[in-house]
Amino acid sequence: MIPCPVATLYRRKSLPGCSTRPLPGPNKPPDAFWNAIMNKPYLSPLVIEKAVRAALEEDIGRAGDITSAATIPADMQANCVMAPRKPGTICGLSVAEMAFRLIDAGVRFEYLAGDGDAFTKVRTPVARISGNARAILTAERTALNFISHMSGIATMTAKFVELTKHTKAKIIDTRKTTPNLRAFEKYAIRCGGGMNHRFGLDDAILIKDNHIAVCGGIKQALQACKAHAGHLVKIEIEVDGLEQLKEVIAEGADVVLFDNMTPEQMAEGVRMIGGKMRTEASGGINIESVKAVAEAGVDMISSGALTHSSAILDIGLDIEMA
Repeated sequence: MIPCPVATLYRRKSLPGCSTRPLPGPNKPPDAFWNAIMNKPYLSPLVIEKAVRAALEEDIGRAGDITSAATIPADMQANCVMAPRKPGTICGLSVAEMAFRLIDAGVRFEYLAGDGDAFTKVRTPVARISGNARAILTAERTALNFISHMSGIATMTAKFVELTKHTKAKIIDTRKTTPNLRAFEKYAIRCGGGMNHRFGLDDAILIKDNHIAVCGGIKQALQACKAHAGHLVKIEIEVDGLEQLKEVIAEGADVVLFDNMTPEQMAEGVRMIGGKMRTEASGGINIESVKAVAEAGVDMISSGALTHSSAILDIGLDIEMA
């Protein structure tokens, strides 16, 4: 096993690949980390470890946290709590824990809340962290970056869900995600009460306007996709008006996406379909417009703003010396 320079700095061993203490597995007793990530919704510990390790490597650089090394004795212990500075929905606790565990396997991370929990009172502790002070301060920013970003998405999703709860519409995401963070952002959507659209281009067929233009029309595109798709693959097609919708109804699809249509047009489209296909609304939908769209009667509302425009939930780490 290759020695880890970060672990040497803190006179401990880190996880994984630098430690004799691996991640919990089938033959390991469950701990707080394992219990947290195995609760639904699910985010793979393998995905978490890979992304957090890359983020720590980016932040720590070649020489480690030279500020902490210069100012804090190597064996100094500290206690701290992680708490939101604003009301919101928490998401990413297991990701934050991974940041501390990768720096120092001996850091203790106590869950005081769970992903998806909503808080109205600011500075309500969501986790308590204790252990080597250098390790905690080194991992702090990476841990907070992840949990603040994910909690921001969960918080905005919860607002969308609240505004549309009197309708049948489900709030879903898009592929407009941060590169290499899609799994985390889509997990945050679920923690906020939303649902996931496809994770990638290989999940399902979604025929968009450019596909229709290149293929020669709606009928041609649908026929080509039906010939190509496997029996488990769903086909969704985008329309931007009721005339296109008539063509889709004639040819048939699993889902119709109303793109940038008015709520009135969507309501008429839902009436025309008569339950024969599922309906999705998309195109510039935000916190101001989502209620009216939901009341048009669509089954799903997808919004890229949930992942590309949600502000972070400000979460801080308040430290006390042991």
